[in-house]
Amino acid sequence: MPKNSIGLIELSSIASGYLVADAMLKAADTELLLSRSICSGKYMTMVRGDVAAVMASVQAGVSAARGFIVDTFIIPNLHESVFPAIYGTNKIDHMESLGILESFSVASLIEAADASAKAADVMLLEIRLAMALGGKAFVTMTGNVAAVQAAVDAGASVLGGKGLLVNKIVIPAPRMELLKEIV
Repeated sequence: MPKNSIGLIELSSIASGYLVADAMLKAADTELLLSRSICSGKYMTMVRGDVAAVMASVQAGVSAARGFIVDTFIIPNLHESVFPAIYGTNKIDHMESLGILESFSVASLIEAADASAKAADVMLLEIRLAMALGGKAFVTMTGNVAAVQAAVDAGASVLGGKGLLVNKIVIPAPRMELLKEIV
């Protein structure tokens, strides 16, 4: 069975974060992808596995969280460009346009990035997750202007539906000096 599903729990307590990570790993056969403290005093744990295992892990984590949940998600079929963007391994030498989505939530931003990548032919450049960002997260993407606009709109609808959208921007023909700030 393919292990292309991920689940994440974002918490307002670091101590509960450790408890939740342990509960998630004990609940099902999942792989721990990220488990760390993030700004501002929050914690996140992300697991990967088949859909049923990820669902069981997230459910166990939610039960162990004791009311400290900020946000959660389960994405059953993650777009393949999300992980390289999280790890900052995508490299480019030019941008036709630049799209940026900014969120108050790490979990919701990853959901929005996945929706963006699935909505249009764009390349996710980087996903920054609440480190030195005051607890916020953002994703950058590139492609032709129409594709980037469609992708940004798709991601913004995910964030806006939860009240977590900070801002969305599309910049046609950005200056190349911006590249060093992105990846």
